Amino acid sequence: MNERASPGPGRLPSLAEVEQRAAARGLLLRLQCRQLLGVWTLRVVVARRREGQAPLLLGELKGWALPLADGLQLDTMRVQGPSTQGVGPLIWCAVFAWALEATPCRRARLLAIRDGEAQHRRLVRYFQRLGFQPLRPVAAAAGDLPLRLVWGGAGLLMRGDCAEGLARAWRLLPPQP
Repeated sequence: MNERASPGPGRLPSLAEVEQRAAARGLLLRLQCRQLLGVWTLRVVVARRREGQAPLLLGELKGWALPLADGLQLDTMRVQGPSTQGVGPLIWCAVFAWALEATPCRRARLLAIRDGEAQHRRLVRYFQRLGFQPLRPVAAAAGDLPLRLVWGGAGLLMRGDCAEGLARAWRLLPPQP
């Protein structure tokens, strides 16, 4: 089987397969999920084991999900440290696989934050590679205030399909060692 392809024709990888892929690269992939009053909170973490030390955090994503098809809301993603190739796609695979397996969510929303024009354009391109499409700008208008409070800033609100995002992120993973 081609390691960059999906596990089988027309089949998406499961969360267990994503975790196995991380373990094969010597990485820890952990999901922290809580549900209260029908709302899930989610934190996905990827770390590298270190002999005699605490694991080294390489990346994380935080979000929440409502029990709706459009309910997955992705907030903060960070990848940091040395040798992080494939950490971002692993996180995305885990998030999308979890949503498809454990929630009724089939689509996700996020905000490509506008801290600076060059960085914003980079974020939009990155999210589009995962299948996210622009919905609308979130700026300084009075009607944008609730969205700015939820997302913590201005930017471009985007929506993506979880199954498509999982397939695309799986193909972005580097070949197994």
